[in-house]
Amino acid sequence: MLRKVLTATLLLVIAGSAVAHQIKSAFTQVLFNPRTQNIEVMHRFYIHDAEHAMAEIFKKQHDIIGEPSSQQAFAEYVTERFFMESEGEVLPLTLVGHEIDGKFFWVYQETAQVDNLEGLAIRHNALREIWPQQVNTINIEGKGELKTLTFDKNIELLKVSF
Repeated sequence: MLRKVLTATLLLVIAGSAVAHQIKSAFTQVLFNPRTQNIEVMHRFYIHDAEHAMAEIFKKQHDIIGEPSSQQAFAEYVTERFFMESEGEVLPLTLVGHEIDGKFFWVYQETAQVDNLEGLAIRHNALREIWPQQVNTINIEGKGELKTLTFDKNIELLKVSF
């Protein structure tokens, strides 16, 4: 009996690990930093998703962990699909860098804060053309109360007011 229970438990663990990362999601933090007077953007992606996306985009396997050129290419891919606008003008985001942190790949961007900013319109399409089920969540901090935007399904543009 114990053997059957252990076998069933092992099968559940194996099945669970096989689907453990089936949800396609990414997280972004937009921080209005009062110390630097910049808007800092920090994107967090699962390395697994980044590597699969690179294979889809470039039609060859990539090693995000071991290949600095793959890291740079994925960071550039992300920056080409994330936009913030103020009053119809795209804010000029600069790619600051990227890093690996455990199972995550981070991409960093920044731009100067805009005087008298009343709101933003944001597009975050990274990985969404590859996987329709991709959900990109953005937390906006440092400009009043925390605000959260969620890009899923057919959502292309979301706006936030301050």
